[in-house]
Amino acid sequence: MPANLTHQYRKAEAAYRRATTAEEELHCLQNMLREIPKHKGTDKLQSDLKRKISHARKLINGASGHAAGQSQRQRIPRQGAGRAVLIGAPNAGKSQLVTRLTRANPEVAPYPFTTHKPQPAMMPWHDVMVQLIDTPPIAIEAFDSTLLDLIRGADLVLLTIDLGEASGIEAAQQIVEHLQQTKTRLAPTSYLDLDDLGVSYTQTLAVLNKCDLPNFSENLPLLDAFFPLPLERLSVSAHTGEGLESLAQAIFAALDVVRVYTKLPNNKEPDYDRPFTIQRGGTLLQIAHLIHKDLASNLKHARVWSRHLHDATTVNGDYVLHDQDVVELHI
Repeated sequence: MPANLTHQYRKAEAAYRRATTAEEELHCLQNMLREIPKHKGTDKLQSDLKRKISHARKLINGASGHAAGQSQRQRIPRQGAGRAVLIGAPNAGKSQLVTRLTRANPEVAPYPFTTHKPQPAMMPWHDVMVQLIDTPPIAIEAFDSTLLDLIRGADLVLLTIDLGEASGIEAAQQIVEHLQQTKTRLAPTSYLDLDDLGVSYTQTLAVLNKCDLPNFSENLPLLDAFFPLPLERLSVSAHTGEGLESLAQAIFAALDVVRVYTKLPNNKEPDYDRPFTIQRGGTLLQIAHLIHKDLASNLKHARVWSRHLHDATTVNGDYVLHDQDVVELHI
């Protein structure tokens, strides 16, 4: 029997993927259980949701002791305009990429498994910051299933491939094929499978690392022949820095967010140092919610300075925001 999941359920499930605390997970799971159609086709999914709700409550109440502490330590709060997770085989160069793109200093060494646990860092891009998460290298024989949660909840995955060695192609191919056997998979865009319950695809860029090495150009045709990835590719060198500016631009573009600057009614200039970010297609009311829920509840209108409108145009809460809009909220 088809599940016929509703738009409201899909929205709650998408929010659950992005949850970073047990409290957020519990709220989303309860929404999912409330919105799921009640019939035989969803019996197993309803049972899974009830089990997850019970587990989330135990985490919040501290009833699962040491296990709850272990789970909480795996949680990384979301920060910045979006989250990109780097994955790859041993020695693909993920940690060196993070070092180059951010202000962090993860341990970098010319031997595998230097990174032992997920490490967050912030990548500056113009006037915003993007969260990058370096992850332990993926070895299929010792695959850490907690990585699936990071991939599933990410806005973007950076599949880092060592193209300085022909063996890097096979290692990346094994990673993609292994993920294809799970319910968390890589794709050119993020979406939830409407025909296979629980299957989630996360938008992925293929980062072809070590373009400074002489074998890179020779291995590129091998990638096309044996592992033709349907993903946007970017050739970079974490060692020399070549291509990293284009990679940072591609990361921000893939997040598909717009920057919104706020202005107080009594101020002539907006705050250009700390823009709010929101998914493209988001509304003025959503920005008001980000600032404060009371502001959203009492919002009457706003004045907007935009390349798409005349200066100081008065708009309502359903106004769709554009990148670098300036808004002046009135209650």
